[in-house]
Amino acid sequence: MQLLKPSCQFLKPAKLALAIAGLLALNAPVFAQTVDVPQMEQGIQIGDLAPGRAIVWSRADRPSRMMLKYAYNPQFNDAISVRGPYALAETDFTARQDLTGLPEGKDVYVKVWFEDLTNARGKSEPVVGHFHTIGKRDDIRFVWGGDTAGQGWGINESFGGMKIYEAMRQVQPQFFIQSGDNVYSDGPIPESKLAENGQVWTNVVTPEVSKVAETLDEFRGRYKYNLLDENVRRFNAEVPQIWQWDDHEVVNNWSDSKDLSNDSRYTEKNIPTLIARATKAFLEYAPLRPHDAEESERIYRKVSYGKLLDVFVLDMRSYRGPNTANLQTQENAETAFLGAEQMAWLQDELKRSKATWKVISADMPIGLNIGDGNTAQGQARWEAVANGNNGPAAGRELEVARLLSFIKHEHINNLVWLTADVHYAAAHYYDPAKAASKDFAPFWEFVAGPLNAGSFGPNSTDGTFGPQVVFSKAPPAGQANLSPYAGLQFFGEVNIDKKSRAMTVDFKDIDGAVVFSKTLPAEAERERGHDHHDRDHD
Repeated sequence: MQLLKPSCQFLKPAKLALAIAGLLALNAPVFAQTVDVPQMEQGIQIGDLAPGRAIVWSRADRPSRMMLKYAYNPQFNDAISVRGPYALAETDFTARQDLTGLPEGKDVYVKVWFEDLTNARGKSEPVVGHFHTIGKRDDIRFVWGGDTAGQGWGINESFGGMKIYEAMRQVQPQFFIQSGDNVYSDGPIPESKLAENGQVWTNVVTPEVSKVAETLDEFRGRYKYNLLDENVRRFNAEVPQIWQWDDHEVVNNWSDSKDLSNDSRYTEKNIPTLIARATKAFLEYAPLRPHDAEESERIYRKVSYGKLLDVFVLDMRSYRGPNTANLQTQENAETAFLGAEQMAWLQDELKRSKATWKVISADMPIGLNIGDGNTAQGQARWEAVANGNNGPAAGRELEVARLLSFIKHEHINNLVWLTADVHYAAAHYYDPAKAASKDFAPFWEFVAGPLNAGSFGPNSTDGTFGPQVVFSKAPPAGQANLSPYAGLQFFGEVNIDKKSRAMTVDFKDIDGAVVFSKTLPAEAERERGHDHHDRDHD
């Protein structure tokens, strides 16, 4: 059986570019109706773009082998063929291939298909994608955000689906940081849901999202659900992604102290079992480059973009201690947040970094109070770093205080924190002059989201590290869990100018309109200026 080729290969050259653009925009193959061949219903994803390499991910619907071609032109002239890995039931028929030896500053066109494991070797229709490798002469542009399909606000086709992904695609970013809560495994998605102002939100639904995820297939189904959305698939085929995770990939606010004994939605009460299944599903569907056998399930990593930018991707879930009152006066197993090994790795990589800008991609904010009910003694229990007491560092704040002190004394400058989690947009300036714990250099933290979930906030701040709320946009007082109808969905866009080395951070709404902008000049090595120029738009 011959490979089914897209119709654009038979067009005249003048019409070829338009046809390829159409394929890219749709990113949905037209499946053969008369031949039983593999299907690629989830499209493709591109991930962990780094100098000279990128991951290409896809999924078939049966045992098969992933096959790829890539070239530096949309006609696929002089294409390089790659025989990829097998896609078997053990990985839910997902597969990923690391493309290596890619030149800098080039448009790369990829074509992916699957060949089944029968003697007939039936081939799927290919899916085409495109991305740009970052070159030495390129400015850098990327987007970030988190919180997708949460609180029962799923894919509403009459609304246009998860259309914030189209708004992100339109800015033509070189990559995207998914800051966590890629899915809401603990949040069922109903057929319809009452929204604000009496509006009705209507969802696409599947059996796997009709209840909380407990089985491996139910966790897998959460990722497949998001990939039903045309905006998401189109975005995935053009924008390389950096994935990290937070709590909802497993269950709300999970840690070693999580107790599901009184949650009637769950028949599986064992948190370690749920974590194991959720981790396997996440690693199957995330387009990330797997770590080596030293720690095969490791998520934290550094992704470098040459002399302008290093991205440090954190994991604030896997190594944390239990959620407590968070008031311990000395570090111990309970106060661990990043954990000893990840902390040592981060300090070492920050110290070694030669990039102008160091972006720490965190799945939770530092100075916002994020609660998790009460302890058995009636004290407030805390989910993130802050503990609500505005005093010197205590609990998990001790670990963060040690990190911030290290950054200051090692003269590691041009460091910015990007995060999501709280479902609104905010810009925080951490000022040691206004902090209870003062041994750190000033820095910025930018919070974006949600991408397609309920809108909440704003959260109160904890004064330990002196966060100043320079900007926030959240639901009006007294309102919470607003649907995407309300328009309070936000992503962040970062632009780094190659010539000036300045970083501009924009918050954009669901339609791509700028609601806030901040430009940070790059500081010279081992110097720290405080002249931050900004232009704010409310």
